[in-house]
Amino acid sequence: MSDALLNALAEALADLVTSIDTCDDDVLDPDIAVKWLETTSYLLDRLSPADRRALSALVRRAAARQPDGAWRDDLLRIPEEFGLDDDQHELYCDAVEHLERRFVETVRDVDPATPVPTCPGWTFADLVKHHGTTHRWMEHLVRTRAAERVRSRDVPLDLPEDPTAYPQWLAGSAERTLRTLRGVDPETPMWSHGADQRVRFFPRRLLFEAVVHLADAELALGVEPRIAAGTAADGIEEFLENLPHYSWIAQPVAALANGSVGLTATDTGAAWTISFGGGGFAWTKSDGAAAAGIEAVAGDLLLLVYGRLRADDARFAVSGDRTVLDAWLAATAL
Repeated sequence: MSDALLNALAEALADLVTSIDTCDDDVLDPDIAVKWLETTSYLLDRLSPADRRALSALVRRAAARQPDGAWRDDLLRIPEEFGLDDDQHELYCDAVEHLERRFVETVRDVDPATPVPTCPGWTFADLVKHHGTTHRWMEHLVRTRAAERVRSRDVPLDLPEDPTAYPQWLAGSAERTLRTLRGVDPETPMWSHGADQRVRFFPRRLLFEAVVHLADAELALGVEPRIAAGTAADGIEEFLENLPHYSWIAQPVAALANGSVGLTATDTGAAWTISFGGGGFAWTKSDGAAAAGIEAVAGDLLLLVYGRLRADDARFAVSGDRTVLDAWLAATAL
């Protein structure tokens, strides 16, 4: 989706909402106005924190294009009235809390020896232990305001001896992590293993750890993962932003021949164009020309990016040079 289209849609939404909100009662029934605004609020609440932040910026830019006056002031109130400027750090923490609850409920009664096909060689015990260890590690990093890398093996895990107790241990570990994250200024500088060297990096990273590993568990149980489109799109961008900092991926990507891949989310219209070759890669949030393209709903694209689904799955529509797409997916496989 182009920037021009995004700006036009944001301005149209802002104008419509403001018109409804300021309309005289003799022109529009107040009960109908409230219903329309509540529906809009419900839909905006379902956006990911990143999308809410982006929409807020678009609405403010739309307001800035208006002359000074009451109409411009009304437009500027929209982000606050719809909570678009709510604390992004807290929104990510809330999202993690919700996902971890679902994760624990999903794995609680599963035999720990059950295989996880999307993580070859792993069982449910391995999956839950890994995810809980990630929580313990990140909690330790944030609590100590780590200035350099700390290995997860050097962090106390308090892991139960009985694997059937792992889900409850994970629940406690997640609760502990969220308590620490919520108690720290998200702008606090510290070491992270990604692009953002601040505390606020961690809840976003934990969210997509939870999204992907919940999908691992669900796929192993024959359940179709349910990933909100906005969350999935944010996850794709989070992956691309941090990729240069993941040496085990960045190095194979640097060895790729020149090429480009386009990803298009059929449910939202979001698109990403990835270019690589010459020892590096770049990406834009746009529907640009690419040597290979792949289309699907955003949730499936996220699982493709993380290697949980294969490009030859019937849910994907592939175009262009398939060898370029396969090379990119092989280089970025986790």
